[in-house]
Amino acid sequence: MTIPQDQAPVAALLRRLAGADPVETHISAVFIGRDTVWKLKKAVRLGFLDFSGLAARQHFARRELELNQPHAPGLYRDVVPVTRAPDGTLAVDGAGEPVEWVLRMAPVPKDDFLDVIARRGALTPELLDATADAVAALHQAAAPAPPGFDAPAAMARVLAGNIRDCRATGLPEDRVAALGAGMAARLAALGPHLAARATAGHVRRCHGDLHLGNLCLWQGRPTPFDALEFDEALATTDTGYDLAFLLMDLCRSGQRPAANRVMNRYLARTGDFGLLPALGFWMALRAMVRAHVTARRGADGLAYLAAAEAHLRQVPPRLVAVGGLQGTGKTWLARQIAPDLGVAPGALHLRTDETRKRRAGVAPEARLPPEAYAEAESRAVHAEIFAAARQALAAGHSVVLDAVFLDPAQRQAAESAAAPYPFIGFWLAAPLDLLRRRVAARTAEGRDASDATVDVLDQAAAADPGPITWQVLDATAPLGPARATLA
Repeated sequence: MTIPQDQAPVAALLRRLAGADPVETHISAVFIGRDTVWKLKKAVRLGFLDFSGLAARQHFARRELELNQPHAPGLYRDVVPVTRAPDGTLAVDGAGEPVEWVLRMAPVPKDDFLDVIARRGALTPELLDATADAVAALHQAAAPAPPGFDAPAAMARVLAGNIRDCRATGLPEDRVAALGAGMAARLAALGPHLAARATAGHVRRCHGDLHLGNLCLWQGRPTPFDALEFDEALATTDTGYDLAFLLMDLCRSGQRPAANRVMNRYLARTGDFGLLPALGFWMALRAMVRAHVTARRGADGLAYLAAAEAHLRQVPPRLVAVGGLQGTGKTWLARQIAPDLGVAPGALHLRTDETRKRRAGVAPEARLPPEAYAEAESRAVHAEIFAAARQALAAGHSVVLDAVFLDPAQRQAAESAAAPYPFIGFWLAAPLDLLRRRVAARTAEGRDASDATVDVLDQAAAADPGPITWQVLDATAPLGPARATLA
């Protein structure tokens, strides 16, 4: 990659300030110093952007600051001119005529980017939950699209552009044609649903480029940065399509369980189960983007093309329910089996504890008062997870239900929610003394969505659950038998 000749003197100044060569893309050069980063937009005109004029580079530098600063305070600092004094000397934010504009940022340690963290296998459950929370917050704060936004037409333009770019970069014509036809057919079927989502406010001015490399740890929290600033039409899209880039990137990195955790945490926070019908299409489209971008850089884009083909394939869904007393490890088992079920990134995990917290408008780990567990609210919580399960199954996604299911009527309702798809029920069992120790330890840690105490466990253990017709698993080692049943 090269910096345009007219910008070479400015690049030389920034290189001296940073003490190192820049990190380049085809549209920018980032000079990373000890305590300051200078981002220079290259004076290029491409099919999808025009940074050739100084005024345009100033505008888009300010737009990048405007978009990113609210979500990354302190990371994005300001936009300043590079000036030329009467004697020809260049300076950053000096006296004289502006000859260039640069975005100033704070440096981030190279090991704190999420793609780097993923490669070293350090995506912890806590980090994944916090990442999903950050994406959910970004989407909640994003401005909705204007009334009348034609979401199906906008997505059709994105698809057409990516088919064209895949062909232009030399990817196999027969595979691109077949994938494009399959994608177009899926989009036609999804059209009314996408339009309804736009009307409901799910199309927003999103990040636009939300892959692993555009998330970093900042002030101890996962933080999206480098939002797409040069194309409002491309960045104004369904929040599900924005999320799909991150999920696709995790799956392609061999991190499908991580992708499943992020998806389920995001849905636990937002309740936006309506994104599921289009998720496979969106992940395929994001993989197409990566395929032609990778090929354009001279690398092999076929792996991403194969990922796009795989994401478009449908897998028959099924519903798995996991029940048992508090402390039996229902959520642990659900999270172990969910990534392997059905289409990527795995099954929707519906947990009554998280649904109750969302209904109350609090984070999953927040504590709720006893009245939040009144009988009427508990019935509403179960009705909500059964409805969400039916919605997900109809969209082609497998489901794992995670609840105590002490009432036989609730177990029957879970089985009914599966129809006409296959159902498997697991019932976890363990000695009461062990469960008391587990619940007491969980309560002391206070980092779980369950509010159950040892007293709550004892009350549940005293109740009669009726005949257990689900497969009973030893809660001290349930994973092997569960996977054998699901195989």
